[in-house]
Amino acid sequence: MDIKRLVLFAGLAIVSYMMVLAWNEDYNQPQQLAAANQTSGQPPQLVSDTTGTGTYASGDEEFSTPETVSSGTGLSEAGDSTAISDQLITVTTDVMILKIDRVGGNLVETSLLAYDDKLNSGQPLKLLENSGGRTYVLESGLIGKNGYDSRRNGPTPVYQASASSFELEEGADELVIDLTFTADSGVKITKRYSLARDSYKIDVRYLIDNQSASVWEGNFSGKIVRDQSPDPTAQNSLGIQAFLGAVVSTPEDPYEKFTFDDLQETPINQPVTNGWMAFLQHYFLTAWLPERDLQQQFQSTARGSLNVIGFVSPATVVAPGEQGEIGATAYVGPKIIDRLEQIAPNLDRTVDFGFLFFIALPLFLILEWFHSLVGNWGVAIILLTVLVKAVFFHLSATSYRSMARMRAVAPQLTRLKELYGDDRQRMSQEMMALYKREKINPLGGCLPILVQMPVFISLYWCLFESVQLRHAPFMLWIQDLSVMDPYFILPILMGASMFLQMSLNPSPPDPMQAKIMKMMPLIFTVFFLWFPSGLVLYWLVNNILSISQQWYITRQIEAQAATKKH
Repeated sequence: MDIKRLVLFAGLAIVSYMMVLAWNEDYNQPQQLAAANQTSGQPPQLVSDTTGTGTYASGDEEFSTPETVSSGTGLSEAGDSTAISDQLITVTTDVMILKIDRVGGNLVETSLLAYDDKLNSGQPLKLLENSGGRTYVLESGLIGKNGYDSRRNGPTPVYQASASSFELEEGADELVIDLTFTADSGVKITKRYSLARDSYKIDVRYLIDNQSASVWEGNFSGKIVRDQSPDPTAQNSLGIQAFLGAVVSTPEDPYEKFTFDDLQETPINQPVTNGWMAFLQHYFLTAWLPERDLQQQFQSTARGSLNVIGFVSPATVVAPGEQGEIGATAYVGPKIIDRLEQIAPNLDRTVDFGFLFFIALPLFLILEWFHSLVGNWGVAIILLTVLVKAVFFHLSATSYRSMARMRAVAPQLTRLKELYGDDRQRMSQEMMALYKREKINPLGGCLPILVQMPVFISLYWCLFESVQLRHAPFMLWIQDLSVMDPYFILPILMGASMFLQMSLNPSPPDPMQAKIMKMMPLIFTVFFLWFPSGLVLYWLVNNILSISQQWYITRQIEAQAATKKH
């Protein structure tokens, strides 16, 4: 009968495993953008103006200049050319490929060369794009009194360039692309994009050469335009998702989040000095960083189904025969703490390590240092686990000694249960007296787990938020430590190690507690099925080290007990 039961349980386990694999294959895939477009609505698309006069979206007019806001006139300015025309300029650096639309001179696509869109796809990740029903672009323009991107001042300017493609040359540290436009009045505008080697910063400047007979006045405006499509780089883990939305940083509030609903319900409209604004998704962000020590007007609005956040700088005035310059810096790339710290204050906070950031950040720095030594994030996680275990070694040893002593007095506990099983109060008193004589802490077995839980949670956020671990392989079937084990092998091994560890512990005297403890490995295994494989690797290695330490201490205590008997 026992053999039949064993075969039955084994068959049920195999069938359950196959069912979980099938469920994951069918239902745990990333959301498709096409489905999102059906729910959020297709963003308004523009038709390219083949005559070169430019086009406008059909939405409402947008951002007010700081001067009109302060005067209360409510004068609005446009500049909403989210179309991709057939007049694109391709710019290639060592880290990304950009596409700039000559109509408006806006950045309409960026491909990050160091990051695949999907694991081993060989295709670079598109962060900004305006195709396939998805709109996410970076706009900049001149609005205000004489701004050529204002709707009231005529059609969107069509810029000219010396070539249709530009590439950062070998050995060069900077690439500069000049787009030029000359108005009928004689004012020449040069829109200059400057990009540096190994950098995701994009410097956008307007050079105004006023060869007209009148004073020129205009405001620089930078915008990020995004639809409400889901995050294409999102990775679900037990329903936990990275923040998708806007963030505004000001000296008064260094990190304020806005969901898409927040932007619709409470639009942004405030003067800000030394701040920045960004759209965030998992691992990546797009940010505008206005000039410092200059008050900007931060604003947001809706363009049909599109969300628009941005800023407007104070007016720049250029006299006849004079030149002027105005602009800002953008960042379009990964959330890498070292890079973001150097760009703007508090920009590194976009790497959100959760409420235990004061633990998570040191853990990540140590993990990054281990990776610099071994070159493999999985091995780095193992080394970090050994380090954490060493830090808690003495605490764990004290706990394991207490559990080993409790295991040694198990016969005495059984005898107490036989003597005082009907008198719970007397039995509790006798048990406490026994624990006191044998120097046993009945709660000692929980301490190692309780103490390590903050470390576990912090490491979870490290693995979840660090773009360095995105698509980072370990070995064999584990090719991405930031997502779950595709075959659930690590969670099953973790559950088996936990079961073995539980077998080294003494059984609780209460039958109900004993049943619960026996179920713990199974419960943890189910939870860990969809955890990032890097996190499961940490817990598995931690269990193996704990089993080794506990086994050694238990053998010591048992040997001492045997010596006392003789």
